[in-house]
Amino acid sequence: MNKDTFTLKETEEFIELMKLLKIKQIAQTGGHAKIIIEDGAVKVNGIQEFRKRKKLRSGDIVEIEGIEIKILEKE
Repeated sequence: MNKDTFTLKETEEFIELMKLLKIKQIAQTGGHAKIIIEDGAVKVNGIQEFRKRKKLRSGDIVEIEGIEIKILEKE
C-alpha cells in the first residue's frame, strides 16, 4: 500500500473528504469524488465511509485504491 500524508493548514481544523480526494488528484472533480465515495471505495480509520463531507481531522487515515493518506497536525 502506498502511503501519503496531508497536513492541515494553520487556519484549518479539518478538511472534508471530497476536498481531500480532489487535492490529492484521486478525483478529477467534485462529482467524481462523490461517485467514488457513494460506491463505497473509501475507508476512514478502517471503516467504509459514505459521507461526502466527512470532516477529517489530525490523526485520521483515509484508504482508497491502495493508497493510505494520513491527516497530520497543523503546521
